[in-house]
Amino acid sequence: MSITVNRAQSLKTGVEMQSMLFEKRFIKAVEQFRAQAALPLRIELWNGRQFDFGSEPQVRVRIPTVGALRYFISPNLSKLGEAFVEGHIQVDGAPEHVFKVAEGLARSVAQKFPSIFHWGTRHTRRIDRAAIEYHYDVSDDFYALFLDPGMVYSCAYYQTESDGLARAQTQKLDHLLNKLRLKPGEKFLDIGSGWGALVMRAVEKYGAVATGITLSRNQYDYSRRKIDEAGLADRCQVLLCDYRDLPGSRVYDKIASVGMFEHVGLKNLPVYFSTVHRLLRDGGLALNHGITTSDVRSGWMGLGAGDFIDRYVFPQGELPHISLAMEAMAGSGLEVLDVESLRRHYALTCDAWSKNLEKNSIDALRIAGGRRYRIWQIYLAGCAYGFSKGWMNLYQVLCSKSCNTELSGHPLRRDYMVAPPVAWA
Repeated sequence: MSITVNRAQSLKTGVEMQSMLFEKRFIKAVEQFRAQAALPLRIELWNGRQFDFGSEPQVRVRIPTVGALRYFISPNLSKLGEAFVEGHIQVDGAPEHVFKVAEGLARSVAQKFPSIFHWGTRHTRRIDRAAIEYHYDVSDDFYALFLDPGMVYSCAYYQTESDGLARAQTQKLDHLLNKLRLKPGEKFLDIGSGWGALVMRAVEKYGAVATGITLSRNQYDYSRRKIDEAGLADRCQVLLCDYRDLPGSRVYDKIASVGMFEHVGLKNLPVYFSTVHRLLRDGGLALNHGITTSDVRSGWMGLGAGDFIDRYVFPQGELPHISLAMEAMAGSGLEVLDVESLRRHYALTCDAWSKNLEKNSIDALRIAGGRRYRIWQIYLAGCAYGFSKGWMNLYQVLCSKSCNTELSGHPLRRDYMVAPPVAWA
């Protein structure tokens, strides 16, 4: 009996010593943070102790157990995000204040612990399909809580900051199709067609014959149903297909890829753009609309943000710098005709999505559960913050085949790309 008691006492003593050590290291880290910069943050511990990092706290973090202190010793955005998603901490505060605080904490130790850059993630057909299914096949009902009625899940196009999300998304579809100069009867391909809004717009407004491809079973089923309901099945189709498996050569007059090449992988960019080149007719146009990193080395976003997204949101995702994307285009026989940054547009888009999700939090929790809801809370609000700060960018890049040296009939000016505002009741 005495041996059992002594062992229990030893374990208790060990836990207490470990708790004291964690708390001591945490207090030391707090002192270092305070010495570097003031932050509008208050941290409350399980034992009632409070630590203010500035004179007017706008964010309150409650740490319910001693074990959760480890997230605040040499923190980065991935560790802090994990603590929130897994329910190890509770956070109160407006999203913009929360991310300002998180960035401040991460930057305070960034020089000691530089970011690890991801390059060379494997992108087989099986791995890519699994990654797409993880992200997109949550539930159509869940995405409908924060997307516009057309279920457009990509950067919108705001003619003014007061535009509503639905209007801005319709303007984006037209902005993209106007750049491609899509005409009646032309064969149009959308690589990564989402829930089908772009292919349907291409048929209904521009008179094209449209094909979309996706790896998401949910999106595939949803798109086909919407196409059938709209009576467009004779001119519009969606295929459950990997871009590498599309057959043929010089098949399409116009090609768009919207929010898809982030999933391709850095090493596969030549394969991806070579596929676009193969499928595009010689006089055709292609447009790539995608997120890029602001790091010229094409590394993940710094401060641990990329690690969080890779783990919780976009497995296998890799963001190229725009220079790497354009180099891969040129190496695949594509000539860049026009480049437009929509970084500020995506900050507005993600902010609208984030606010919609918060507004529909009860339904989101019911559909997705607490953990996945918290992932999307931090992801959408974090992307709004990241795009506003220039951590990443969004570019639309218009191109043609390099052999199309004369670009017969292509306008000399960019005026044609600017569509008149969409009429709304």
